[in-house]
Amino acid sequence: MKINLLLAAIVLAVSLSAVSLPAAAQFRTISEAYEIKLVNLRLPRNEGGTIAFKKCDTCEYIVKRVDSDTRWVVNGRSISLAKVRLAFERAKARDGGYAAVLHRLEDDRILRVKFNIK
Repeated sequence: MKINLLLAAIVLAVSLSAVSLPAAAQFRTISEAYEIKLVNLRLPRNEGGTIAFKKCDTCEYIVKRVDSDTRWVVNGRSISLAKVRLAFERAKARDGGYAAVLHRLEDDRILRVKFNIK
């Protein structure tokens, strides 16, 4: 009886590990997010332009493409790039704040730039 129970436990453990291993191997990173100081961020001039940002004060600028599908969010509201530029300049003049930049790796595009500006 003890041998049957031990054998059943071993079979169960092996089958569970075999099921979970392939699932873990399928994970892949599809996007990255960066928290950027406003002083380290350069907004595009138009919706088909590029955005430049530094991950840290001593890092080199990274340049990525934006397009008309890029979402610009200020304080939880999606707004146009033109309005973002105005809010960005006011916040940058106060020397503070951060932006969250969401970068999709598959096509190397910026999906969303989110600001919390007071």
